[in-house]
Amino acid sequence: MQRRNFLRLTAMSSGLLVLGPGFWRAAYAAPSRPGPGPYGALSGTPDAQGLRLPAGFTSRIVARTNEVVPGTDYTWHGSPDGGTCFPTGDWGWVYTSNSELPLLGGASALRFDGGGGVVGAYRILGGTIANCAGGPTPWSTWLSCEEWDGGHVWECDPLNPSQGQRRAALGTFAHEAVAVDPVGRRLYLTEDRPHGRFYRFTPSQWPSLAAGTLEAARLSGNALEGTASFSWTKVSASSPAWLQTARFWTTAFDGGEGCWYDSGTVYFTTKGDNRVWAHTPSTGQVEILYDDNLFPDSPLHGVDNITVSRSGDLYVAEDGDDLQLCLITPQPERVVSPFLQLEGHGGSELTGPAFSPDGHRLYFSSQRGTNGQGVTFEVRGPFR
Repeated sequence: MQRRNFLRLTAMSSGLLVLGPGFWRAAYAAPSRPGPGPYGALSGTPDAQGLRLPAGFTSRIVARTNEVVPGTDYTWHGSPDGGTCFPTGDWGWVYTSNSELPLLGGASALRFDGGGGVVGAYRILGGTIANCAGGPTPWSTWLSCEEWDGGHVWECDPLNPSQGQRRAALGTFAHEAVAVDPVGRRLYLTEDRPHGRFYRFTPSQWPSLAAGTLEAARLSGNALEGTASFSWTKVSASSPAWLQTARFWTTAFDGGEGCWYDSGTVYFTTKGDNRVWAHTPSTGQVEILYDDNLFPDSPLHGVDNITVSRSGDLYVAEDGDDLQLCLITPQPERVVSPFLQLEGHGGSELTGPAFSPDGHRLYFSSQRGTNGQGVTFEVRGPFR
């Protein structure tokens, strides 16, 4: 029997015990399945920016690769990738964006006023290589990740033109994304390689990232049933060569991608098997929230960058497929549905989804656009 059919039958047979939502919360939550989204169907035709959106939502383009950002004198970078938003303290916000260019890399920022107007753009990191995703810290810095075997994590000031600081203690490997758990005072990191690992970092002195302990995860149990857990092995931060000796007691994850912390849970994705994972640090529990093999007709494929809205919905960007940004509602529903779809950008990928601090605007990019030039979008509307 094919793996896809086996997994689907397993999920269906488990569902025959119809004991109500209370049972799933008490035992384990079933993986997400396709269904109608909270915002309804997408429009039949794209808007002027090429986006198909639910009713009530509008879009605009805020930056294009190799073009001066309107209202500034700053030229937007190539291959825009991971990003997030930070409040500025004057009712405005900043959206950071990495550049995954092989030789130039780095990261830039767009500054918005309280009405959403662009009032500035500038570089916050330079001289790095292939900066893919990253993550925000509770102390309002941006962690930018280099995706190559000798890559590092760089800590940046998103509010001012600046040059980031390398945080070598967070490891030397093909970094993808990082999430900070402010309760457990640890960081969690993904590695974008077919046999990449899932890491955690414990600072020696919180919140400094200058020194600490780096560990890789070993998965035990059945994550589809929510009965799995992580144990951790200390690894070297200075060289990826440790995998040659540690591969037998740590678990390989097939292409680690997005990573995000929200309300006691660390979410991360793996693109090789198209899965969305959830780890609860306080209990050690690990479960698979989504596996596209369970439901072949699901809209979500090519999982990549992720973020969580103020309603608790998990937004997952697609690398390839039909360039949708999908959302997964929280349990007990756990329904996956498309939120938007980008037309006319074949060969690109959606990157850097992030909400403004008030939750009313969503930012993301098409990394290669229609002609190899990236495009950064804003979507505004009645987000729940």
